[in-house]
Amino acid sequence: MHVMIATDGTLNVKKTAAFAAKLADDGGRVTIVSVVEVPRQMLSDMRRAAAAAAAAASPSAPIEPEYRRTQAPDGPVTHWAGDDAVVARYVDDVVSTRTAELMAELEAAGVEHTVVGIEGENAARSVLESAGQLQPDVLCLGTHGMGLFEGLLGSLSTKVARMASCPVLLVR
Repeated sequence: MHVMIATDGTLNVKKTAAFAAKLADDGGRVTIVSVVEVPRQMLSDMRRAAAAAAAAASPSAPIEPEYRRTQAPDGPVTHWAGDDAVVARYVDDVVSTRTAELMAELEAAGVEHTVVGIEGENAARSVLESAGQLQPDVLCLGTHGMGLFEGLLGSLSTKVARMASCPVLLVR
């Protein structure tokens, strides 16, 4: 059985891993999906910081290869890795932090798993699209996420449970 777990890092890791291990059983697999919203203002701030650092650095200071490209669309900023590289690193870092404990629990249970990090502005839409692409037999979600307006507009778990094309397991 293929189990997809969508997480923002707040789900109950032990319960979720236990359920996933039972569902995946022998020969099954787990895909952990985490959607990361990247604040676009962060990129502008980082470009400015890179420009200031480049202006302050001495010409003889060593520059890491990943910071040698210039891709900033609003001017020639030296030592900027480019938006795509910065976003990819940020998403990888956030996903690693969010999923480390869950991965450890799954490894301890002997469950084969992979992790997918997605940059997205709408977590519910991104989770549903991932479920459509990955075609899991069941989708696991936590019931309490980090959304700011969950009580007002409806939680991610509620939206996904209503719209998913596969069974959804909500873990409290």
